[in-house]
Amino acid sequence: MSALTSPPTSSCSGEEISRRRGWRAKAAGVVLAALTLTAGVTAPAPAADNPYERGPDPTNASIEAARGSFATSTATVSRLAVSGFGGGTIYYPTATTAGTFGAIAIAPGFTALQSSISWLGPRLASQGFVIFTIDTLTTSDQPDSRGRQLLSALDYLTQQSSVRSRIDTSRLGVMGHSMGGGGTLEAARSRPSLQAAIPLTAWNLTKNWSSLRVPTLVVGAQSDTVAPVASHSIPFYTSLPSSLDKAYLELRGASHFAPNSSNTTIAKYALSWLKRFVDNDTRYEQFLCPIPSTSLSISDYRGNCPHTS
Repeated sequence: MSALTSPPTSSCSGEEISRRRGWRAKAAGVVLAALTLTAGVTAPAPAADNPYERGPDPTNASIEAARGSFATSTATVSRLAVSGFGGGTIYYPTATTAGTFGAIAIAPGFTALQSSISWLGPRLASQGFVIFTIDTLTTSDQPDSRGRQLLSALDYLTQQSSVRSRIDTSRLGVMGHSMGGGGTLEAARSRPSLQAAIPLTAWNLTKNWSSLRVPTLVVGAQSDTVAPVASHSIPFYTSLPSSLDKAYLELRGASHFAPNSSNTTIAKYALSWLKRFVDNDTRYEQFLCPIPSTSLSISDYRGNCPHTS
């Protein structure tokens, strides 16, 4: 029987063992440092769900206010400097750090000048939009012509105007009063890439707008005798596709000319519609859905909540 032997010893020298232990200690230190660093660093905040949100969180008071949170300025556009429409006034936020803004062209009605709708300029611009109130080529232009002029105005605004760098060309809309409202429907039908349309007490001989694909808020006036809601605004609204984001707001006791002076009801729902669809700002959905109730200022409101765009 062989003699008992001592347990085998490592063939590594003491120096090698020490070197290996040192390497292991350093490696452990690196891992520990990495874990400590990771634990101490907060992951980058995710990007905002909607990069086009502009301004503070809205409240009922803020959307009814005569002015929003943005300071504004104006630029006058001479009819001699443009083609396709009659010039106008650009109202825009002076902020240069908030990113680009959506832009809206607004047309007046039959026999009217841009001054008849000018109140909408600073009111909407101060909420974070570039607003272009335009004059038409002649005050007697019909809706189809006014629709083309609204589109020409948007093209000028985004391609040639002094504020073009402030505008996101993918976020555009149209508004208009009376025949300008009829032109709003024409423009929206012609250019489905628009994000929103708001005809105000609109007049148009065409009643069927089933081919229109732009989210549309139709605003009518209960006591309108020029473009009665029964033969204009309501047929316009009901002819729009049921799949379209659409709404009908009827101003209680109001006349055809309600959009020609400062009107809180028009402003709050137009603003909410533009924010919701031009900026895709769902913070404003609360003012459109559920359907607003009738009130001292609203005689009828219809829509297809919830909105899908």
